[in-house]
Amino acid sequence: MDSVEKQSLQGNKLNLIRLIGIVIGSTIGGGVFSISGDMAANGANTGAVLIGWSVCGIGMLGLTMCFYGLSLRKKELTGGIFSYAKEGFGTYIGFNSAWGYWISVLLCNVSYATLLFSAIGYFIPAFGQGNNLLSIVCASLVIWTMHFLVLKGVKEAASVNLVIALGKLVPILIFVVALVAFRSFDFSIFKENFWGQTGGMPLMEQIKATMYTTVWAFIGIEGAVAISGRAEKNTDVAKATVGGFLGILLIYLLVSILSMGVMTTPELAALKNPPLAYILESVVGKWGAAVINIGVIVSLAGSTLGYTIIAGELPYVAAQNGVFNKAFKKQNRNNSPVNALLLTNGIIQLFLIITYLNESTYQIFYTLSASMVLIPYLLSAAYYLKLVITNETFENSSKSEKTNNFIVALLGTLYSLWLIYSGGLEYMLITAILYIPGTIVYTKSRKENGNIIFEKWWEKLTFIIILAFAVISLVLISNGTIQPF
Repeated sequence: MDSVEKQSLQGNKLNLIRLIGIVIGSTIGGGVFSISGDMAANGANTGAVLIGWSVCGIGMLGLTMCFYGLSLRKKELTGGIFSYAKEGFGTYIGFNSAWGYWISVLLCNVSYATLLFSAIGYFIPAFGQGNNLLSIVCASLVIWTMHFLVLKGVKEAASVNLVIALGKLVPILIFVVALVAFRSFDFSIFKENFWGQTGGMPLMEQIKATMYTTVWAFIGIEGAVAISGRAEKNTDVAKATVGGFLGILLIYLLVSILSMGVMTTPELAALKNPPLAYILESVVGKWGAAVINIGVIVSLAGSTLGYTIIAGELPYVAAQNGVFNKAFKKQNRNNSPVNALLLTNGIIQLFLIITYLNESTYQIFYTLSASMVLIPYLLSAAYYLKLVITNETFENSSKSEKTNNFIVALLGTLYSLWLIYSGGLEYMLITAILYIPGTIVYTKSRKENGNIIFEKWWEKLTFIIILAFAVISLVLISNGTIQPF
């Protein structure tokens, strides 16, 4: 990065409070309002849900601590997930990590936009389930409004996001207080079908069924890491990440446990979106559903803004590192990555059109989003494990400190592998199709910078594997074996 580019970044530095706002704003989106119904709809009973959250809590803590450790021990790597994978495993692997994370964020915003107008449909039935023509037109307006807001400046957009992030916690607090005040938690309902009916879905399959929902609920926890180059202090990135994770986990546990004491699993599975609205409605009446739906609208608006900030930053950082085209390094007078934002929201617009043409629901896009983020998560955790094993940055650490960090890194890596296993082969095949266009971008940018395309033999092997998976996926889609939408 030249001196002019470095100087241009100074006007958009984010303090700890704004970073926490990014974490909360990007993580608490539609997931908290739908997790109870989504898990039940996937066949998970009470026991499986509790085990699923336990696995998620421990595993995500490991991943979060990996991000925490990397942000402290590799302060010079301000590109977040991209930088970690590149430093650990080479430029092409790093690019794919950035590309996969970027596409995941794009798909998050598509899912958020669909769910947003599904929530508005509670008040205005013409919006339906958020995927009809009216919804898609209005969702497009929201996306481009966020686009122009971020163009006004990342710091200014982050300040607005902070206010919305605090506002989205209000309806969740009302939900918890209302269920406690009305003594609506019924332990007999909570324990009914705790392990499911005899002959039903096996427990392990139920636990695996919670995976995408729990991952979806925590996508964005690394938001501060993703834009660490904008932080006033690098240590604030670590504080925002860990503090945000612990607070959000507590919220998810309260919502899930309380919901399972109000309705049975079949009842939760049958609820319309967002399920939390109808759970509260069953306790306090119509006003409860109205409050939650307003909360969903505010929450999703904030998350859309938070992810617009993150998604615009990713191609910008990748361009600075020479793996995205130089055009994406361009900033406007407000220090916002103008071309990166245009590309990002243009692709989101395309996916919104696909949503309308295929009548896709928000669950489809968040499942694809969760699938895309798994590889970037794995590469980040694996890089931290590599640092511990090779003793890099740990030369002056005590034996106990090294042991603790090894456990954290191993936990984060194993949890990432568990997520990939739980997701199944079908979605890994589908995501390969989304990775292939990335290699075209990578190839063009490498030639643009006068570099060879693949530096190491394992980079060529990685490309061959991705291409093979993509071809297999296209064949299976064409004969109807798998259906991405």
